[in-house]
Amino acid sequence: MNVTSLSSRELNHDVSRAKRAAQNGPVIITDRGKPSHVLMTYDEFERLTGKRRSLIDALSMPGLSDIDFDPLRVEIAPRGVDLS
Repeated sequence: MNVTSLSSRELNHDVSRAKRAAQNGPVIITDRGKPSHVLMTYDEFERLTGKRRSLIDALSMPGLSDIDFDPLRVEIAPRGVDLS
């Protein structure tokens, strides 16, 4: 993975270059010489943050039928109440 560093001015002058560089790794945008932002592809963002899925999507993932899942039954008993 290549990390590219561009100043804010360079980014403003050549956004296409920054987008191309983001295909190979994160692009660090600097402001007055200090890192201030990171540009990355949306696919990389989804990979890092975890793509949100619905419960139906999660349960229909391939390979889940191979997992043995037999949770213990939980007994919930009512407690006595003292109303005195």
